[in-house]
Amino acid sequence: MDTGTSATAIGAAGFGGMLREWRRMRGSSQLDLALHCGLSQRHLSFLESGRSRPSRGMVLHLASALDVPLREQNTMLLAAGFAPVFRQRSLDAPDMQPIDRALDHVLGQQEPYPAIVIDALHTIVRANRALLTLMGFLTGGAALPAPLNAVEAILRPDMLRGAVENWAEVAAWMARRLRAEALLEGADAAARSLLERVLPLPGVAQAAASLRADHDLPPTLVLWLRRGDTRLGLFSMIATVGTPLDVALQGLRLELFFPADDATAQWFRREVAD
Repeated sequence: MDTGTSATAIGAAGFGGMLREWRRMRGSSQLDLALHCGLSQRHLSFLESGRSRPSRGMVLHLASALDVPLREQNTMLLAAGFAPVFRQRSLDAPDMQPIDRALDHVLGQQEPYPAIVIDALHTIVRANRALLTLMGFLTGGAALPAPLNAVEAILRPDMLRGAVENWAEVAAWMARRLRAEALLEGADAAARSLLERVLPLPGVAQAAASLRADHDLPPTLVLWLRRGDTRLGLFSMIATVGTPLDVALQGLRLELFFPADDATAQWFRREVAD
């Protein structure tokens, strides 16, 4: 059974050190966390220092209160001497079939507009026909590497960067989003490893550093794409599975794209034929 557990945090720090780091990462004091979890501050202090050993239920209780990702909850359990409880399943596993069907349903319902399913590393796991049509148009039919990372596809100069009209703005917000995800998920975050890959790409670090918000911002970021005389604008909404109890499923996100203007809507209705 693949638990999706990271072993990097297991070791000298132990459960107490991990608990302390997650508490500090979430900006919580010992008193606040103790009150929230129905513990005494003294008990929590003993858990962090290693003077008290937690029960399995206490590990999960504290980890849940700190919104620790499931992968790292498994790591905390191991550090405390317990077996992991959260599995990492493939979408084609028998008990994942309802979710698999739901993803396909949403992808189909989103047409004629694009939609993708991405994992914790922003790798495209699944896409609808509208997205494939758009990619074929932007690349002139040239194939992009598979599996394709959605962030790298936009930021890399050998992929779609040349088709993104407002690339610097998009790159800045993508970098900001990856940093936020890394802070939320902790030191072993997938977002951190992806950020370390894309920041050295030409212009990315400079775009992220120059992001300014000293003027009125639009309601949402629009990705403006251009090829020849065709200009397309898209914004996205992101959906996740409610209360995921699987490591892989917690990282899955549905990104649904919508037209930012009538011309874009007409293009997709025309190009994504029934």
